[in-house]
Amino acid sequence: MAPTNKAERKAVVDVAAWMFNVVTSVGVIIVNKALMATYGFSYATTLTGLHFATTTQMTAALRWFGFIQSSHLPLSELLRFILFANFSIVGMNVSLMWNSVGFYQIAKLSMIPVSCFLEVVMDKIRYSRDTKLSIAVVLLGVGVCTVTDLSVNTQGFIAAFIAVWSTSLQQYYVLHLQRRYNLSSFNLLGHTAPAQAATLLLLGPFLDYWLTNKRVDTYNYNLVSLMFIILSCTIAVGTNLSQFICIGRFTAVSFQVLGHMKTILVLIMGFFFFGKEGLNLHVVLGMIIAVAGMIWYGNASSKPGGKERRSLSVPTSRQQKHASFSDSNEHDGSV
Repeated sequence: MAPTNKAERKAVVDVAAWMFNVVTSVGVIIVNKALMATYGFSYATTLTGLHFATTTQMTAALRWFGFIQSSHLPLSELLRFILFANFSIVGMNVSLMWNSVGFYQIAKLSMIPVSCFLEVVMDKIRYSRDTKLSIAVVLLGVGVCTVTDLSVNTQGFIAAFIAVWSTSLQQYYVLHLQRRYNLSSFNLLGHTAPAQAATLLLLGPFLDYWLTNKRVDTYNYNLVSLMFIILSCTIAVGTNLSQFICIGRFTAVSFQVLGHMKTILVLIMGFFFFGKEGLNLHVVLGMIIAVAGMIWYGNASSKPGGKERRSLSVPTSRQQKHASFSDSNEHDGSV
């Protein structure tokens, strides 16, 4: 039966957007794992540049067909976003190389409290007790099923620190730029994808050589590996777009919290496709805790007072009416 009111229609679109992000994100991870592990294409930064180059072609085609209208994004804002986004990509790759898998997972988990901090400081968001507790449960569950050893060194810690803060800032700015400049997900991607493609394709081969001691131009390309690269780029278009759609409809914190569902799915699919030796009671318990926390978070943050903008002053009656209308609209766009 078709949705009958605005709230139901919004819920349907929210679920569709989230499922789109989950399917494409998990799909690109599985394809990249096969590409790197089976066919030895270990040039992660260059591959990400190819992802954004393909995304640029998609946005250019949509603009040519009239599906994307012209819009404006100041150069200073674009440069700031690209700086955060590229530091995020490079930082994550370097962090994975220099740190143990366990500490890498801890760093990824720490993006949730960092994103919360940015919302509290930048947007004056206030979280209810249930919302805070549900986030803690998600962190606990994902930590239980993914974190192993926690060995760390100084350079690895610095790389992880840069990766966590740049990724959190990049995701915060997705929502910030969409709201401030009234940009759709397609519009914002149309502005950012070409710049990211250019910078990553320029710097990627050098960074990949530094990380792997292998040159991308000497890789033994063949028909199968090229097909996997093309498939990875195709799916990544959906991943890039769905990330902007989800953050625009939800918030960076919600995107991080619910995003760990993808971690759970990747683990499950990894066990299914690559062997079940890592599947044990410890991992299953962590998955159950994490999923319960995500459900609790969705319920707690959607309740009145679960996650709302703090009022900084006592407005006049006319201002109060306007503020109430504005806050209502902002709350409708977040989870």
